[in-house]
Amino acid sequence: MDQIKAHISGMHCASCVSRIEKKIGSQIGVQSVSVNLATEEARITLDATQTDVQKLSKSIEPLGYTLHPQEHEQQTTDKHASGGHDHTKTSAQETETLRKKVFISIPLVIFAAGMMLWEILAKYGVLPMFSETLEEFFHHLLPIFATYMLFTVGTPYLRGLWMFFRRGVADMDTLIGLGTVAAFLYSFVLSAFEEPLSRYLDVSATYYDVTIVVIGLITLGKYLEARAKAKTGDAIKQLLSFQVKTATIVRDGMEQTLPVDQVQKGDIVLVKPGMKVPVDGVIAEGSSYLDESMLTGEPVPTEKQPGDKVSAGTLNTTGAFTMTATGVGSETLLAHIIAMVSDAQGSKAPIQRLADKISSIFVPVVLIIAFCALVAWLVIGGSTMQFAQALSFGLSSFVAVLVIACPCALGLATPTAIMVGVGRGAQHGILIKNAEVLEKMHKINAVVVDKTGTLTKGKPEVMTFEGEEHLSIFATLESQSEHPLAEAIVKYAAIKGAEIGKVTNFKNLPGTGVQGDIDGTTYFIGGPALLTSLNLSLPTMKDAQKSATLIALTTKNQILAVAAVGDQIKPEAKDAIEKLHMLGIKVIMATGDNEEAAQTVSQELGIDRYVAQVLPQDKLALIKELQSKGDIVAMAGDGVNDAPALAQADIGIAMATGSDVSIETSDVTLLKGDIRKIAQAIELSKATMRTIRQNLFWAFIYNIIGIPLASGIFYPAFGWLLSPVFAGFAMAMSSVSVVLNSLRLKMKKL
Repeated sequence: MDQIKAHISGMHCASCVSRIEKKIGSQIGVQSVSVNLATEEARITLDATQTDVQKLSKSIEPLGYTLHPQEHEQQTTDKHASGGHDHTKTSAQETETLRKKVFISIPLVIFAAGMMLWEILAKYGVLPMFSETLEEFFHHLLPIFATYMLFTVGTPYLRGLWMFFRRGVADMDTLIGLGTVAAFLYSFVLSAFEEPLSRYLDVSATYYDVTIVVIGLITLGKYLEARAKAKTGDAIKQLLSFQVKTATIVRDGMEQTLPVDQVQKGDIVLVKPGMKVPVDGVIAEGSSYLDESMLTGEPVPTEKQPGDKVSAGTLNTTGAFTMTATGVGSETLLAHIIAMVSDAQGSKAPIQRLADKISSIFVPVVLIIAFCALVAWLVIGGSTMQFAQALSFGLSSFVAVLVIACPCALGLATPTAIMVGVGRGAQHGILIKNAEVLEKMHKINAVVVDKTGTLTKGKPEVMTFEGEEHLSIFATLESQSEHPLAEAIVKYAAIKGAEIGKVTNFKNLPGTGVQGDIDGTTYFIGGPALLTSLNLSLPTMKDAQKSATLIALTTKNQILAVAAVGDQIKPEAKDAIEKLHMLGIKVIMATGDNEEAAQTVSQELGIDRYVAQVLPQDKLALIKELQSKGDIVAMAGDGVNDAPALAQADIGIAMATGSDVSIETSDVTLLKGDIRKIAQAIELSKATMRTIRQNLFWAFIYNIIGIPLASGIFYPAFGWLLSPVFAGFAMAMSSVSVVLNSLRLKMKKL
């Protein structure tokens, strides 16, 4: 099966989504289809031997939609990596078209609305009445403006109406088209046959102004909505802006500048101060501080030395360095992030199914309600008032119901919030795989964390050192050893500025330590076993953690220096655990390390429960145990051994500083490996779900209140009747308000 992405133009509301999914899903060879209104994108799984994009496009063209194919999944990633985004240009063109229509229509709307307001105020003596000549002039001007608005600005609604009569397909445009055309035709008939109809109807009660104002306001609403929707994709645009177009490479000792897509794995790339890193790689020579905020959200530059990994899009702030390219094109971390964010923004949350289901039947129901309102006014209203008045009220209610009931806000409620939420997470170094993950995260009540590399730094470091005057000798001897603890000592000495001397007669002492001669003196380094053999006792260190390993530098009869070396707890770990506790989430640590080390870390961080000396299958069993008790479990880890547990957990959270396997298996990736971002991700999920519920609530309430009000149900008791003009304004603003409410997530403090 092939994965296809395509941009769909012509969509206006949630009912469009339902119709396209149903039509494409019914085609031979299509396994699944998902359409997102906010991104205007379709994701289709199909058998390429049975169908293709062209056939699918032809299947929906009669419905008034156009399918613009992008490419297969891998190609899409490549496209993102090179800064392309197929539908961006199309969307921009559509927005520009709307802008031009708004520019033309707003003066006409102001004129028509001003006329309506003047007549109302003049009726109550607030303003003077128009002169007969002026009124006659306006009487002839309004039909001209209404005709222009309906047949130029309003062409999408006419097409929607045509599709309804031709194929029985109804959407938002159908509702607007039916309402405005009905108002226009009624007014046109009154104007054309004014003389004979004046005996039966109030020929002055025309609705040309309704046609003008409703089309104008809805077009304005669409334009504002399009602009607001564009801002929901700011995260992708921002990520794309970090991509580099050219790279300076060194071949045969010569520097040459090439397009970044021509850089190959293994190339030596030169990065000067102020330049962005063009591809992923490893520093070969030189050092610098890199601004990695575009990946991690952290503003403080990170020091990079030879052997350190660097990522495309990060900014080199100080020194120059050369690097060996290890990831190019779609293989870079930045390309992976762009593709992941794009996929997540285009995915559907389970909560959206409710809106989709309602929207699929919403438009036909609204049509029935509108016709019932018209008939009710003619039948019931005709018995209590003059026929002309009943017809006028009936037509007004008919148009108002059609206009106010458009399900656009309902369709935008969920996807706009998802787009902004996913984008907000990406800006803070939290990559969320899809909308379902974002929705599920707010239910988490238990987090299982690995120790090494998650709560701790994952590399041995010198925690405490006593005997600084002998540090140079300690490091000189350890520089000859390949033991991980020796590497930590040498690194510590380099930070302290200790010099590395020359060693002779170096020997590894299996199981105990090392020895060697420096300046004619024999020195030993080792732990308790070595000291026992020399009849020496290892001293205690006040500041050393219980989990640390103590090693000493000695002569044959004297201890000179002692170092406590261990896997340091990350500075942010304690704060992260506290934040999870504040959210009411219990934290369990699962580690393959020994009992003493696990207990020490657990007590220091305030972890609720720990399990030590566990294998990958034991971590998996722990997750299953918690789930069997009804817990919604998140698993955070960074190693290959964490992959089974990450896959089993309700939400798998991987540290990007860890293995590629854990990242691929996970639902959420923390780019900097900062465990505090687990709480941030959960808070983001809570905020996003809260926004979605707000959007859906207001979308539903808007229609629940608006439709009865527009139909005239409240008129007999309270005299309330919603004008089509106000209905148009309310409908336009409902969609805009939903998008703006979603955009508030961009301000969410994480």
